[in-house]
Amino acid sequence: MSAPTGSRVAAAIDAAKAAGRGAFVGYLPLGFPDLQSSIEAAVALAENGADILELGPPYSDPVMDGTVIQEATQTALAAGFRLRDIFPAVREITRRVEVPVLVMTYWNPVLQYGVDRFADDLLAAGGAGLITPDITPDSATEWIAASERTGLDRVFLAAPTSTDERLDMIIGASTGFVYTVSTMGITGERTELDAAARRLVERMRSRPGAEDLRACVGIGISTAGQVAGVLEYADGAIVGTALVRALRDGGPQGLAETARTLSDGTHTRA
Repeated sequence: MSAPTGSRVAAAIDAAKAAGRGAFVGYLPLGFPDLQSSIEAAVALAENGADILELGPPYSDPVMDGTVIQEATQTALAAGFRLRDIFPAVREITRRVEVPVLVMTYWNPVLQYGVDRFADDLLAAGGAGLITPDITPDSATEWIAASERTGLDRVFLAAPTSTDERLDMIIGASTGFVYTVSTMGITGERTELDAAARRLVERMRSRPGAEDLRACVGIGISTAGQVAGVLEYADGAIVGTALVRALRDGGPQGLAETARTLSDGTHTRA
């Protein structure tokens, strides 16, 4: 897997590696608790240790999300969030911080908006690309073409159940990084991460053409110790639920404190 020229996502991961640490990817839902507050939260996350921002527009049927994130996205929808709100939000965030912004979205909203239109508007807003959890590369021809045209990163998911053939497809089609799912099921905090994540990264790194693979592990990471554990074998750790809970319970200050604590877990490499 190679990054496109100018990939800010790949550059952020590589910069963290050059500094002797792994990358911290932080997820927040856009529009929670309201649109402007979610912008401020994203800026606070970037200013307190996140190397990459993963922002999720709320969706009415979030099949991968656990209770904390589902409740937050329902709050955002009730507050009036609309898909078109993504772009001014990303524009303000990228104006204020240099951390690359990925939008994590289910595929149907992109189709409804128009794939090329979505790509163009995200690029114009300063976004870095998309994470698409519910579409595979063989079904993403239109998005792959749009991302190649715009230079936006396309991040596909790999799971422990993925066959070698599907891993080859995912590695070949992904840019920025491959989102490596630590466990099967919905997002949320877990006391112990599934060892399947380590095995999955090892499998991907052994595949032909994976010499430049950047693998970030997500789903279930909620402590600095878990971040450090993941970064023993992966390039980045993705945290969502713990950050959403911190924002819900402690506002931007609580979020910032949690982000700094999680970021401490990245400083483990010699």
